[in-house]
Amino acid sequence: MNNQTVSTLNDLLQITNDRIEGFNKVEDKVWEKYPNLKSDYNNMVDQSQKMRLELKSLISERNGDADDSTTVAGGLHRTWIDVKNAFSSDNAESTLENVTFGENAAIQAYEKALDSGDLCPESSRVVQDQLHSLKASYEKFKNLENRHD
Repeated sequence: MNNQTVSTLNDLLQITNDRIEGFNKVEDKVWEKYPNLKSDYNNMVDQSQKMRLELKSLISERNGDADDSTTVAGGLHRTWIDVKNAFSSDNAESTLENVTFGENAAIQAYEKALDSGDLCPESSRVVQDQLHSLKASYEKFKNLENRHD
């Protein structure tokens, strides 16, 4: 179970690193159009950094080595964001769509990890708390995106 727990936590760490890298793609133009989102965005960035530290701590406590890389899928998605934004007339709208897409992907990965049975009880509690935060941020951005369709 310990090796499975570490492996699953490392998968979530990579997803969290993807999330952090994705947030680096958010352009200042978004804040010009949606200034009220800036504080929510900053909270999401801070939340991601905290999640990253929590996952690394759980991995270390289980004598594992943290894989502080990102996923291939996340890298492809960030490249797609660059291409899409290059051809989009409204980068702010496109960026919001990408935030919600990325948050949904993270939610799915977290749910899969919890359903796998590979996490020890302590790790499950931390991952469940992180999933709750992911869902809250997803809803915030998804609701905004829906208002502008």
